[in-house]
Amino acid sequence: MTHFIAENFVPLMFSGLLVFLLTGIPVAFGLAATGLLFGFVGMEVGLFGPTLFQALPLRVFGIMQNDTLLAIPFFTFMGIILERSGMAEDLLETVGQVFGPVRGGLAIAVILVGALLAATTGVVAAAVISMGLISLPIMLRYGYNRTIATGTITASGTLAQAIPPSLVLIVLADQMGRSVGDMYAGALIPGLLLVALYIAFIAVVAIVKPTWVPALPAEARIYREPNGASGHRSLLILLALCAFAGWAWSQVHGSLMNAWLNRQTAAPGDEILIMSMTVSSLLALLLALLNRALKLGLLSRLAERVTFVLIPPLVLIFLVLGTIFLGIATPTEGGAMGALGALLMAIGRRQLNLKLLNQALENTAKLATFVLFILIGSTVFSFTFNAADGHVWVEHLFAKLPGGALGFLIVVNLLVFVLGCFIDFFEIAFIVIPMLVPVAEKLLPAMLPGIPPDAVMIWFGVIIAMNLQTSFLTPPFGFALFYLRSVAAKSDYKDRITGETIPAVTTTQIYKGSIAFIVLQVLMVASIVAFPAMVVGGIGETTQIDADKALEQMMQGEHPSGPSGAEPAASEAFDPMQGFGEPPKK
Repeated sequence: MTHFIAENFVPLMFSGLLVFLLTGIPVAFGLAATGLLFGFVGMEVGLFGPTLFQALPLRVFGIMQNDTLLAIPFFTFMGIILERSGMAEDLLETVGQVFGPVRGGLAIAVILVGALLAATTGVVAAAVISMGLISLPIMLRYGYNRTIATGTITASGTLAQAIPPSLVLIVLADQMGRSVGDMYAGALIPGLLLVALYIAFIAVVAIVKPTWVPALPAEARIYREPNGASGHRSLLILLALCAFAGWAWSQVHGSLMNAWLNRQTAAPGDEILIMSMTVSSLLALLLALLNRALKLGLLSRLAERVTFVLIPPLVLIFLVLGTIFLGIATPTEGGAMGALGALLMAIGRRQLNLKLLNQALENTAKLATFVLFILIGSTVFSFTFNAADGHVWVEHLFAKLPGGALGFLIVVNLLVFVLGCFIDFFEIAFIVIPMLVPVAEKLLPAMLPGIPPDAVMIWFGVIIAMNLQTSFLTPPFGFALFYLRSVAAKSDYKDRITGETIPAVTTTQIYKGSIAFIVLQVLMVASIVAFPAMVVGGIGETTQIDADKALEQMMQGEHPSGPSGAEPAASEAFDPMQGFGEPPKK
């Protein structure tokens, strides 16, 4: 029996974890219990020495000292303050008025607001519930196809997992030992392309099945000029002017930023994009303020409304991401700045009160504690797992796959996709990803010759993040589907505007609505695999630190810095049992 346990220790450990999870015990405690139990079993069968767990307390303290994870409560607090201050309602109403006159306009408005909420609130539940409460009744009132309406709302809410600053990207960067700033930069273009893919799908539906996505009737358009005009012409002129300003800035951005930051390399594309959009947004806000202060009458009511509702959160997003991409702030510092900006915006909207502040602080503390406990549990599990050479077992498991590195990618994505149907993305990130990273580091660089290994791993992380997004839409445990079910009409009701009876929204309609968007997300994952340049093209060059030079700088009181904007990940922190990790590869 002892010989059997020793020979099959890693598979038995996986089976033990499954048993603990099936009992309903919280994941964090199930992970820790499995690690401790099998650690003692390993000692009894002679696999480990009696001092196995002596370094475990230091590992736990190392987690609590991890600066990277501080970004999670900051961005969570920022999102809750913005969501509870009524920003989602104003955005949905305003953007709905902009796109309402065209077929599919309400669905496009939901997608764009979902993307904006993703970059501000970063919380799927908040986005889906807000849009379900506000947009779904309007879409049903004006005859939208129910599967299109429900699918658009649930899919748009899940964008919070793919668009920076996403909590998933922070967790993946920490588990993979990479820079959060690089992970944000790599995910920016794929996230925006996914939004464009959603909009393209709605446009196709509007052409093929126009009755499924009707335009907003004239009587429902509330921002009209005194002469009866819609105000869209003024908005288009303002948009064109700001777009030209952004383009002009992009032409001079590289030389100005290089001179300011004293760098020799060309400015990355994601940095140019974010800063150009910041300049455009600030110009629009300035013009709207001047128009109102001087009573010039140059902007329509719609253009003014769009500017004052849309621009402040956009400026906050661009400043947070811009400072991170420029290397002025770390992601943690950017999150702190975003939290302060959210408080100022809530004060400006006269929505900040003690009740709102208490709710935001309480929910932030709950989420941060939840993440910390799962990370501690996964550390205990991986401590025993790695001591038993479990990473070698996983490597051998994937080594014989047909197709080499590409086969590994396909199998991993299938595994993550299937697991996403049953367990939460945090659990996948903390349990599965640490086992896959050592294998990915050995196999994937061969797929992208000439690309730095760190950039290859960022590419792998973005693929996983985009795949994890589907876990909110896939039955039976798609959380976005549950969130919409909780707020969608469960019985027939009389519409307060038209007076007509609206049939209830069925669970089957919600589940069917997610299918098309799951297919779109799978296509996006395949596109990232086929065209890695959309990820690695947005990552700056990684600075290699020479060990002797770093030691000399430390002796002189200097700080040996890595890539600008990068934070040390958990795996790069000092480990009393291993020192400062492996020496740099030359």
